[in-house]
Amino acid sequence: MPVSRSFPDPGSGRSRQARRLIPGLAAAAAALAAAFSIHWLVPQLPAMTLAVVLGVLAANLPGSGAWTAGRARPGLDFAGKHLMRAGIVLLGLKVGIGDVLGLGWQSLLLITAVVAASFGGTYLISRLFRLSPVTSLLVATGFSICGASAIGAMAAVRRIRHVDTVLPVALVTLCGTLAIGVLPLLVHPLQLSAEVFGAWTGASVHDVGQVVATAQTAGTAALGIAVVVKLTRVLLLAPVAALAGAHHRISLRPSGTDAGLPPVVPLFVLGFVAMVGLRSTGWLPGGALEAGAVLQDILLGAALFGLGSAVRIRTLLLTGGRALGAALASWLLIAVLGLAAALLIVG
Repeated sequence: MPVSRSFPDPGSGRSRQARRLIPGLAAAAAALAAAFSIHWLVPQLPAMTLAVVLGVLAANLPGSGAWTAGRARPGLDFAGKHLMRAGIVLLGLKVGIGDVLGLGWQSLLLITAVVAASFGGTYLISRLFRLSPVTSLLVATGFSICGASAIGAMAAVRRIRHVDTVLPVALVTLCGTLAIGVLPLLVHPLQLSAEVFGAWTGASVHDVGQVVATAQTAGTAALGIAVVVKLTRVLLLAPVAALAGAHHRISLRPSGTDAGLPPVVPLFVLGFVAMVGLRSTGWLPGGALEAGAVLQDILLGAALFGLGSAVRIRTLLLTGGRALGAALASWLLIAVLGLAAALLIVG
């Protein structure tokens, strides 16, 4: 008599995996609705910053911390990793090559030099504060290029664990938020024109949303140049990721084979470059660009809520003192470098 055998249904396994993501993704959706609502009521507060803050609150308030660490964790981790990468791809739709080239080659060289000096200086400061090489690399990347998006890209290129991105994201969010409050207060004491202030904001503030929130306090002239300078820094994400990927392959290369090595440039970074190219053609109508910007904010906001929900305040207070000192020193360095570049760009 034949023996019947039952085999697991791959589809049912995938269905169970998908169901495990629902609680965390639902929490991220609710947090996003709250973040966008608060941003609508108080435009000075960027929605992406609010998403991180709400994630931290969800992880540390009594009653919700256990849930975000337990049942909701798979979906929140999925958002922090995969939705972050999708958001980085769509970030490319904000960067037009024509706008960047309009700054002139001298300004482009200055901005590139600021990014390089900020990256190297922040990495050195982080190591002087005895942060680990991985944390130092992620902090340097986020501070010098484009905040949490750059941290996510670097983590993917170097195959850094998702949990190791939590502290750098918290630091870059904290210092970017600090810039929103501090930089506008320095306009009159430093006697800065609107254009210089805008260029300074774009050259030194970390996240795109934080740049907009800071620069708009000085009017449309400041906001216009701030966004272009900032997007020039964003454009450098691709070559920095490629260099990091190439270095990582060299350091891991086994003798005589490339098997098992990570790609030099991950697919989502190539997707970012493709979106930059598509934006630069001028083929996309304004409605498509606006829809892409909204979707990018949704994806990155969900990712940042997921990352924020992994921050435990008690652990951060016990282990983050040196990291906070390194972040503040790096923030000051980048502010000085950015101001020097802004004076040269506008002057």
